[in-house]
Amino acid sequence: MKQAIRYLLIFVAIQLIGGAIIQGVWSLVAGSGDKTAAMLITITGVVGLLTITVFLWARYAVVSPTWLRTRPWMVLTWSVIAALGALIPSAFIQEQIPELPNWVENEFDTIMGTPWGYLIIGLLAPLSEEIVMRGAILRELLRSSRLTPWGSITLSAVFFALIHMNPVQMPHAFLIGLLLGWMYWRTGSILPGVAYHWANNSVAFVLYAIYPNPDIKLIDVFQGSQLHVYMAVFFSMLILLPALYQLHVWMRRAEE
Repeated sequence: MKQAIRYLLIFVAIQLIGGAIIQGVWSLVAGSGDKTAAMLITITGVVGLLTITVFLWARYAVVSPTWLRTRPWMVLTWSVIAALGALIPSAFIQEQIPELPNWVENEFDTIMGTPWGYLIIGLLAPLSEEIVMRGAILRELLRSSRLTPWGSITLSAVFFALIHMNPVQMPHAFLIGLLLGWMYWRTGSILPGVAYHWANNSVAFVLYAIYPNPDIKLIDVFQGSQLHVYMAVFFSMLILLPALYQLHVWMRRAEE
C-alpha cells in the first residue's frame, strides 16, 4: 500500500514539477507566457515521456513481451470494441450527474484543437497512464494482503480519477479505471488497457473535431430527439455487454 502511494506521489511530482520547469524554460526561450498549443503539447509530451522513462528505468513498472507472445489478439480486439461500445453510455451517465467544474477546459480545448494533440491524447497518454496506474500502482496494490483484488482495483480507480486533477473528468475516469483494473488483474498485462485507452481517446479526439463545443449534449447530437438518445444508449450496450463477456472468456495470464 505504501509503495503504491509512493508511486502515485512520484507521478504527481513529475507532472507538477516537470511541467513547471518546462513551462519556465519555454517562456524564457519563446519570450511569452501564453499557453499556446505548441507550448502545451511540448510540456505534456516531455512530461509524459519523462514519466515513462522514470517508471521503466527505476523498474516501478515492468513491461514484458511475455503476455504478447500468447497471441492475445481476441483480447485486444474486444478491448477496442468495448471502448467503442462504452462511449455513448458513459456520456449518458455523465449527463445524469450534477455538472462539475472544468478546471482545465481552455488547455484541453487548445490541445484537442490541433492535429498534433493526437500524439498526446491518442498515443502518449494511454501508454504513460497505463504504465503508471496499472503497471505500477495496481500491481503493487494487488500484492497487499489487506486488500481484496476488487478492493485494489477500486482504490486504483480512485487514484486514476484523482490524477486527472479535473472534477468534470473524474466520474468517467473512475468507471474506466474499474474496467481497466479488471483487465489488468485478469491478464497481468497493461496491453489490454492500452488498447482500450487508445480507442477511447482516439474516438474522443475525432468527435471533438466534429463537435468542438465542450458543452454539447447527446440530445444535441441526435437533433433534439430523446428517443434517439435512448436508442443510441441501448444499441451501444448491445456492443459493450457482449464485448465484456468476450473479454471475460478470453482474458488469462500468460502462465495459465
